[in-house]
Amino acid sequence: MAKTFELETLKMRLDDVQLQGLGLHQRIQRALRALILDGALAPGLKLPATRVLAKSLGIARDTVENAYVQLQRDGFIARREGSGSYVCEALGTELRGGSGRRIKAQAGKSSLAPLGTGLSQRGRMILDSGGVNDQQVIKAFATGLPETRSFPTDVWERLQRQVMRDSRSSVLLHGDPQGAEPLRKAIATYLNLERGAQCSPDQILVLSSTRQALFLCAQLLVDVGQPILLENPGYYGARKAFETAEAKVVPIDVDESGIRTDLLHADRSGAHCVYVTPSHQYPTGTTLTLERRLELINWAAEKGKWVIEDDYDSEFHYDGKPTACVQGLDKYQRTLYLGTFSKTLFPGLRMGYMVLPPALVKAFTYARSMMDGHTPQLLQLTLARFMEDGHYNAHVRAMRKLYAGRQTVMLDAIGKHLGGVVTACRPQGGLQIPCVLHEGWSEEKTIHKAASAGVQLSGLSRLYAGTAQKQGWLLGYSSLTAHEIEIAMLRLANALKTR
Repeated sequence: MAKTFELETLKMRLDDVQLQGLGLHQRIQRALRALILDGALAPGLKLPATRVLAKSLGIARDTVENAYVQLQRDGFIARREGSGSYVCEALGTELRGGSGRRIKAQAGKSSLAPLGTGLSQRGRMILDSGGVNDQQVIKAFATGLPETRSFPTDVWERLQRQVMRDSRSSVLLHGDPQGAEPLRKAIATYLNLERGAQCSPDQILVLSSTRQALFLCAQLLVDVGQPILLENPGYYGARKAFETAEAKVVPIDVDESGIRTDLLHADRSGAHCVYVTPSHQYPTGTTLTLERRLELINWAAEKGKWVIEDDYDSEFHYDGKPTACVQGLDKYQRTLYLGTFSKTLFPGLRMGYMVLPPALVKAFTYARSMMDGHTPQLLQLTLARFMEDGHYNAHVRAMRKLYAGRQTVMLDAIGKHLGGVVTACRPQGGLQIPCVLHEGWSEEKTIHKAASAGVQLSGLSRLYAGTAQKQGWLLGYSSLTAHEIEIAMLRLANALKTR
C-alpha cells in the first residue's frame, strides 16, 4: 500500500473507460473509492486538501469537495476538522480479513474460495442438469411448439386494450396469488364442458407454466428422499423437477394401454404420488384406457395416494373425441390436474394452471405466493375475455384441424424418405411423433449427423429409466407447414445417407 498520496495513480484511474460518461465529481469519488478498495491507498493515509487536489487536477474546488463528502457518507474516509481527510482506519481490518491477512491475488491465483463451492446440494444438482433449453425460434421438428403465425393477434390486441380501458390503473397492481377470478371462472367453464372435468373456480390456481406446477408438486407433496412414481418412458422435465427436489424417482412401465396399473398395485416403494400423462402419454402418444383410468382412481383412493395428471396437449386429439380427464372421473378428489396455454395459444404467454383438490388449494396458493406472487393481471384478464368471447375454442378447433393435416404430411414424409431408418409410431393426437430406429442405426450418431445438416433431433433414449431404452427420435410437426416438413425431411434424409 502507498504510504503517500500519488497524484499520477489517481489520474490513471480517472481515465478508466468505465468512468466515462459520469459527472466529474462522481469520477473522482469512484476513482478514490477503487484505490482504497484495491489497497493502493492505505488505511489512515492523509488525502490532499480539497484546494490542493483541485489545483493539481485543474478543476473547481467544489467538485473535489462533493467527491469527498460522498466518500465520507459511504464510510471510506474520515474528515477531522482542522486536521484533514484520511482513509478510514476501520477499513484496515475489513480489507485484510479478521486475522489481519490481506486478501489478494498473486501470480494469477486468488486466496478467495473458488466460485460455485457455496452452492447447496440442490443448487449443484440444478447446475449439473444444464437447465431446460427452450426453442426460441421455429426449428425443424421442434417438439411441443404450436403454430404461432396463425394466432389472431389483432383480436388479442383489441381485447387487451379493452382490459386497459375498463380496468384502468387497477390492472397494474398486485393480483390474487390464486389467479384473477374472471380467468378462473373461464378455465373452470372450459374444463367442465370440453374436458369432462368437475371443478369450480375456487379449485383453480393460475400459474406461469407447467414447470411451476411440477415444482410446487415436488415441494409440497414429496419430502427429500421420498419416492415418487413416474411413467417409463416419461416426460424428462417432470423427472428433473422431482430429482431436483431430491425425491427418489421410481419408474412405472407403460404399454399400449398407458401406465400399467398392475405395477402400481405391486409397488412397495412407499411413494405417495404418481405422475401420469393419460390423454397422450409422453412420449409414446398412447391414451390411457378408461378401464385403467378407473383402476388408477381406485388405487389412489384405496392407498391414499395423489395422482398428478398432466393434460399438456389433450385439445389436439384427431381420432374421435378425447377421453374425459381423470380429474372428472375422480369422485374421491385425489387428482391434481395440470394444464397449459403454451401449447394451445403461444409459448410466450407463459401461463398455465392447476385444478386442485379442495384440501390442497390453500397450501398451493400460499406456496405460489412465496415464489413469484402472481401472474400479470393484464394477461390474465385479456385471456379471460379471449375465452369468454369464444375465441379460444375457435382457435383450438382451427389448430386441431391444421395439426391433423400436418401429422398426415409428416407421416407420409417419414415413410417416403426414412422408411429404411425409422418406424413412426402414429399417435392419436398431440404435437409430435415418436420414431424408433431400425436395428443397426445409432441414436447418438443420427442426431450428430442431423445437427451437422442444421436439423435438431430430440432423442428418445433419455426419456427411459434403466437399461431397457428404445433408440429413436421425437419429431415435432405442429409449427411447420407442409412445405417446411418436406424440406426438413429431405435435409435429414440426405444427412443420414452416409453412416
